[in-house]
Amino acid sequence: MAKRRVLRAPEHLPSTVPVFPLTGALLLPRRELPLNIFEPRYLEMVDDALAGDRMIGLIQPRIGPDGPDESESPLLSAIGCLGRITAFQEADDGRYLITLQGISRFRVVEELTVSTSYRQCRIDGHTFARDFKPNLGEETVDRQRLIQTFRDYLDAHDLDADWESVERASNETLVNALAMMSPYGPREKQALLEADDLNTRAEVLIAVTEMALARDAGDEYGHSLQ
Repeated sequence: MAKRRVLRAPEHLPSTVPVFPLTGALLLPRRELPLNIFEPRYLEMVDDALAGDRMIGLIQPRIGPDGPDESESPLLSAIGCLGRITAFQEADDGRYLITLQGISRFRVVEELTVSTSYRQCRIDGHTFARDFKPNLGEETVDRQRLIQTFRDYLDAHDLDADWESVERASNETLVNALAMMSPYGPREKQALLEADDLNTRAEVLIAVTEMALARDAGDEYGHSLQ
């Protein structure tokens, strides 16, 4: 196995990475995402990553006016997030259960012509140098508004949360965890990924949640008139 790469700045990122196009998925720096790998090309990708630096770029298919590109080899979004495999398990049926820990967002420079069954891209992370600084901009987040919006959403759907854990979480952990677990579509997930900073991500999350609540309320009102 290759020597573990230390990643403390954009210049430490690999210039070329395997990419995993996955609609509706969101990975953010310092957060973990479990993945169930079963397609042969992505099993090969994980094998090669484990034999190397254990890094994979998670990226969504490009989202057009009619939604994500759902073709066999979709066009890719311009921005994804690089993750390192931190946990690996092989299931009895040959599937891989892995956990990716987010490192930094990246911009796709170009897709490469390769002999592997999975796709690879040349990337650049310099636009996202702030991703390497934990808790940057936490003080600008309207924490109480975010929590209240989250509570309103849960109440509207008869759901509950571990409120002790919510109260203990730092602003960065809270915003990014809520963004990743949010039930929104690919377009909203890409907007959350591309948000310039933590406060902007929190504002996007609040906005899409408030729109979802308003839409749900409108649907209920419409049903009540029928």
